[in-house]
Amino acid sequence: MYGTVARMRLKPGAEERMEALMAEQYGPQVAGFKGRVVYRSNRDPNEYWLAVVFESRDAFAANAGSPEYRDLPYLELLDSSLEWHDGEVAYSSM
Repeated sequence: MYGTVARMRLKPGAEERMEALMAEQYGPQVAGFKGRVVYRSNRDPNEYWLAVVFESRDAFAANAGSPEYRDLPYLELLDSSLEWHDGEVAYSSM
């Protein structure tokens, strides 16, 4: 399995719109998609962490190269740039 962890800061008041966009973005229709978890920081409620897993590095790369992924609709909701951290899944109990 392969995936990414992203750190992002939302603009104040953007939480509801972000939740709706996240619900639309991934699902069974995306080839190789295994799952996603979104965390909201206790320390800073505008800070979110997104973890996404695909069945393989190839499936991850195909998704990352798709027009839907490159034109992420939630970028306008962020008050700073995204930090991406890609890699092999070393352990999972999901």
